[in-house]
Amino acid sequence: MMRRTRRTTTSLTALAATGFLAGAACAQSLNEAAPHGAAYDQTPAFEGQTRAPALEGDVALQQTVLAEGLEHPWGLTELPDGSWLVTERPGRMRMVAPDGTLSEPIAGLPEVDARDQGGLHDVSVADDFADTRRVWWTFAEPRGNGENATAVATGILSEDNSTLEDVSVIWQQQPAWASTKHFGARIVHDGEGHIFVGLGERSDPEPRVYAQDPQATLGKIVRINAEDGTPAGAGIEGALPEIWSMGHRNIQGAAMGPDGQLWMNEHGPKGGDELNAIEAGLNYGWPEVTYGVDYSDAEMGVTEMDGTEQPVYYWDPSPAISGMAFYDGEMFPDWQGDALIGALRGSSVIRLTMEDGRVTGEARLLEGIGRVREVEVAQDGALVLITDEENGQLIRVTPEG
Repeated sequence: MMRRTRRTTTSLTALAATGFLAGAACAQSLNEAAPHGAAYDQTPAFEGQTRAPALEGDVALQQTVLAEGLEHPWGLTELPDGSWLVTERPGRMRMVAPDGTLSEPIAGLPEVDARDQGGLHDVSVADDFADTRRVWWTFAEPRGNGENATAVATGILSEDNSTLEDVSVIWQQQPAWASTKHFGARIVHDGEGHIFVGLGERSDPEPRVYAQDPQATLGKIVRINAEDGTPAGAGIEGALPEIWSMGHRNIQGAAMGPDGQLWMNEHGPKGGDELNAIEAGLNYGWPEVTYGVDYSDAEMGVTEMDGTEQPVYYWDPSPAISGMAFYDGEMFPDWQGDALIGALRGSSVIRLTMEDGRVTGEARLLEGIGRVREVEVAQDGALVLITDEENGQLIRVTPEG
């Protein structure tokens, strides 16, 4: 497959002028309304919680399309040989070889409910993949009568990469619901034999209240044993044993920070996208606490409440943040330790500099590239991403030259 390469230069000064970046570079105070003029009048809980200063300077980036023709790709993970496993929402998983060759769909996956936001979602492997060839993935599992919920499955990838064998569903979200939205579904390995799974609250007013119910796994982060899905949660009194944290809306990105801190991001309703530092047993507030508003612009809840955690950072208007990674590589030395977050509506990659657990600067890279669903750092330090489009692409990003 022939690769297509193009070069882009991101001017942060220009971005600030258009309102896509806010902060010191646009002389916008923390308490001013959002640039699009919606009635957001919330006050941040602390300085730097939103509209961090725009990072200065130009970043010249080169894009190489490794594969295209992917139908709404959602999950992405690199294998030790430099190949990539990619999921497509309609229910397919494919292998992209280092030379860009796109495989036929891998056989052996269970049925998915692919309506609307459902389908096949995240895919992940552990550090011992070369020995075990074990793969994990999340998907919208049909439960009958139009109901569905997120599930976690695992299997062994055959030596010829054609089939997932010994497949089993090891965990199921409860309760199931007749909704086609907010499955969440990001996976993070903790390096100790567990996986964290970030889960949505199914969107509708009736199920969203379960985000505050300790006997349901809607709007939660769970931790389970990677081998068999048995609970390994935070031990919250009165809660299901797999629950790690609660009060989440629709988790779309997740990663371990350089210091081992678990981070997850989630969509707000209209505005109020959040970046959260996740700690065991805590409540992150949704749907009682939010910096967003209803899609009708009506107020929803409050921005602070005793017993709930504040986001480390939030956005309004919403760029519809998605997959995330922390940079660790040699190709972009100035990015070391920075958070890189895909933006769907924002059609870009957001780079955040961080210090002592707080955001100190923000940049928008690759603007106009498409709906960036997932971001990963390749073994050689390149940035690799997928665009969630009808004709989605797997794109490698390197410094120009």
